[in-house]
Amino acid sequence: MADKEKHHHHHLFHHHKEEENPAEATSETVVYSEGHKEHEHDYGRDEKHHKHLEHLSEMAGLAAGAYALHEKHEAKKDPEHAHRHKIEEKIAGTVAAGAGGFALHEHHEKKEAKEEEKAHHEKKHHFFG
Repeated sequence: MADKEKHHHHHLFHHHKEEENPAEATSETVVYSEGHKEHEHDYGRDEKHHKHLEHLSEMAGLAAGAYALHEKHEAKKDPEHAHRHKIEEKIAGTVAAGAGGFALHEHHEKKEAKEEEKAHHEKKHHFFG
């Protein structure tokens, strides 16, 4: 019965499953002098990973920016606790800026993974080199 059913790993925010079409999977096998397989590098998976982190950080930046605006409004609305609201506004603004920087970093990592995949495919198709 276990042989017939596929086992999928469920996580809180994402679902891992095996590649539907193995021809689309891009991986590199590193073989050393002894002939044993060290590891496979999946460029497509790297690109997906960086794209996922880029989107998460964009959402975090939006949420932190919205919270900063909310705290700015609360500082005007609640003069008794205005100092606290201004501090929380500054912290939320800093978090938003950091999330934006991380999103930019992941965008560049995603582009780099895509370029590595392209270089790997170009290298792979040389027959006598």
